[in-house]
Amino acid sequence: MVEARALIALLHGWAKSRVVVFGESILDRYLKGRAAGICREAPVPVVGLQTVSEAPGGAANAACNMASLGAEVRFVSLVGADAYGERLKTLLAQQGVDTAVVASDGGRRTVVKQRLRCDDQLVARFDEGDVGPVTPERGKHLAAALLAAARDCDGVVVSDYDLGLVAPAVLEALKTLADRGLPLIVDAKCLRRYRGMRPLLVKPNFDEALRLLGGDGPVEDRVGFIARRGERLLDITGARSVVVTIDCAGAVLLGPDGPYRTAGRAVPAAYAAGAGDTFLAAMALALISGAATRAAMDLGAAAADVVLAHEGTAVCGRDEFSRELAGHGKFLRHEAQVRQTVVRARQAGRRIVFTNGCFDILHRGHITYLERAKALGDVLIVGLNDDDSVRRLKGPDRPVNPLADRISVVAALACVDYVLAFAGDTAHGPIRSVRPDLFVKGGDYAVKPLPEVDLVEELGGRVRLLEYVDNNSTSRLIERIRRDTKTG
Repeated sequence: MVEARALIALLHGWAKSRVVVFGESILDRYLKGRAAGICREAPVPVVGLQTVSEAPGGAANAACNMASLGAEVRFVSLVGADAYGERLKTLLAQQGVDTAVVASDGGRRTVVKQRLRCDDQLVARFDEGDVGPVTPERGKHLAAALLAAARDCDGVVVSDYDLGLVAPAVLEALKTLADRGLPLIVDAKCLRRYRGMRPLLVKPNFDEALRLLGGDGPVEDRVGFIARRGERLLDITGARSVVVTIDCAGAVLLGPDGPYRTAGRAVPAAYAAGAGDTFLAAMALALISGAATRAAMDLGAAAADVVLAHEGTAVCGRDEFSRELAGHGKFLRHEAQVRQTVVRARQAGRRIVFTNGCFDILHRGHITYLERAKALGDVLIVGLNDDDSVRRLKGPDRPVNPLADRISVVAALACVDYVLAFAGDTAHGPIRSVRPDLFVKGGDYAVKPLPEVDLVEELGGRVRLLEYVDNNSTSRLIERIRRDTKTG
């Protein structure tokens, strides 16, 4: 994994990048409501609609993510000459995307994907709009717009959902741009047609890669399957590098800088919409800015993690991304990362100290405690209760700061080597993963039962209670703020 400071430095350079994005525009609409009963005509819920939200989807989502991350983005695409098309162009412009060459076609309806959710359950998705090959004349217009938009740009990104926009004339234009030496990054349902362009990188998902390889049926070890077929995928696509995204299993890089793998994140399907577009956007910007492929992959994975925390189609903004990167390299997102980190530390003969808590509003007591904990060993790993467990432990008004913010703040402390998050009310889960040499808690637990003691000792570790820093606690701090606010 590339060092966090290096990744943040790459992010700052993106504001100078000028990028052309080509691909299909989709309007994602989310209709949410609550069940108001059962329909008399059929055994389906009657949904009382409460909110409707909209976001650019497809290639439009990739363009929005790049603009949100600081690049100058020109989007070449097509929408229908209808209300949905105008709405989509408005949303794109609000995100800072240049839509001057997003054409409106009176003979084609805008593609819209509408999802109906009832009481947090997806009930239906209904799609509308025209797909299929554009006319030869429209294809020539799109090709001319693409060539004009790319005249003074640094790179071209293609997000091809195979809805008919990639006409023969467009392929010729892309080949011309690639021959001029412009970096070409392609995410496409059908990658074979880009082979002669020798893309810098292509990004199929696992199912798309499987089809390219002529396979079908379930694959038990998807990562291993892809890794063993790297040379073949490189030959089929003609790309310098191939990155295959494998949903919660992460992504695998094949090519001169591979094999290399980034971790994935398991989330409910409602949170996964558009994450691949975000991954593509951040990775493409990094490559166009001159980053190494592995660093670009790390940035793509980190950006995808940001949007996976949001329901529906979302974009990764620079500020939120910077906070994510601040903990990048310290934040252990997955159990596999925890185990790998612990193994490496033990192989180096390092003593591992583990502690856990809410760490909601960081104060002098916390910092003094963590510094003392680090002094007892070589590697300090801090486990943070997730937001739901904080509410159960501290009450409905807590946490004051959400988990993402608490991770960034704790990870920024020099005495902290790694941070992880867990969902339980006790730390039994992370203790089993970390198997610490020393489990540390504050001295206030001297008068309370400590449920993790037996497990720590069973795993060969020891427990140490540190002296409690008097008059320093988050609860007291919140009470004092509330009291001062009332009297002020």
